[in-house]
Amino acid sequence: MTKREEYELKTEKLLEPIIQKNNFDLVDVEYVKEGGNWYLRAYIDKEGGISVDDCELISRALSDLLDEHDFIPDAYILEVSSPGLGRQLKKEKDFARSINKEVEIKLFKGIDKQKEFVGLLTEYDQEKLVVELENGNMLEIPRSNIALIRLAFDF
Repeated sequence: MTKREEYELKTEKLLEPIIQKNNFDLVDVEYVKEGGNWYLRAYIDKEGGISVDDCELISRALSDLLDEHDFIPDAYILEVSSPGLGRQLKKEKDFARSINKEVEIKLFKGIDKQKEFVGLLTEYDQEKLVVELENGNMLEIPRSNIALIRLAFDF
């Protein structure tokens, strides 16, 4: 396990009780370096969406715990936010939460010369996912062929 993965996992463990107490969902934690700075980001969600006040509540509680446990030696910037509309589905809970929702999928290798699909995610497992396309056809896609999958949104 890399240091980055270790920091993310420890942060998730610190966050879980706070998240559960407030009836939120922990979408993801990432520790990344951007533009010379390290960022520790926690993405949270709840039914109806996340407000700035929700982010502030979790940020303050998490910041106190991070100071107390002090397991990240580098200087970093803590950010707590909603996952945003265009966020990729990565973890199993992302897929579970997205069942019967419309998703956009981009593939590494085309299926019938097509590399992009939009449809209803009907099922998934470790090997594949199944999407109901707009024409009613079911499409089974190997997960190894998925370059990007995210919730679809219309404006």
